[in-house]
Amino acid sequence: MTQALRRVDTTLLLLSCLLLAACSGGTSMTTLGLYNDKLAACPSSPNCVSSDAAETGQQIEPLRLTVSAEDAWQAAQAAVAALPGAKVTRVENHYVRVECRSTVFGFVDDLELHLRPTERLIAIRSAARLGYFDFGVNRKRVEKLRSELIAQGVLEQPR
Repeated sequence: MTQALRRVDTTLLLLSCLLLAACSGGTSMTTLGLYNDKLAACPSSPNCVSSDAAETGQQIEPLRLTVSAEDAWQAAQAAVAALPGAKVTRVENHYVRVECRSTVFGFVDDLELHLRPTERLIAIRSAARLGYFDFGVNRKRVEKLRSELIAQGVLEQPR
């Protein structure tokens, strides 16, 4: 084996160890659902974003509607079901929970949507079940969903 190939192998091994270490050590995310008409609070780890979060680093804009709540809700449910690795696990009147499985390692994140028709918005929360860091995956997922729904004319641009 050449020295360059050994260096690549060593680098890949170190990166894999770093990734696994960053994704472990947290507690399982079991607090999901609605509490007093709000999505569950994010844990103290930086692997969660929520439009209901008080913590600045975890705060994300809700999905603000430009169409009727019913039309937006149908479009949002279709868009989350189409996300890569997504599996809708719970659907209620104004609440949807989706498991999002990563392609490479199979990590599961929970994505939740809560329609609030009187406020003309959909509250959103995306969180890793395990680990501490998520390398921005949950925020990117929400923004990808937002972009898709903006392109469909369902949502307005964030403020």
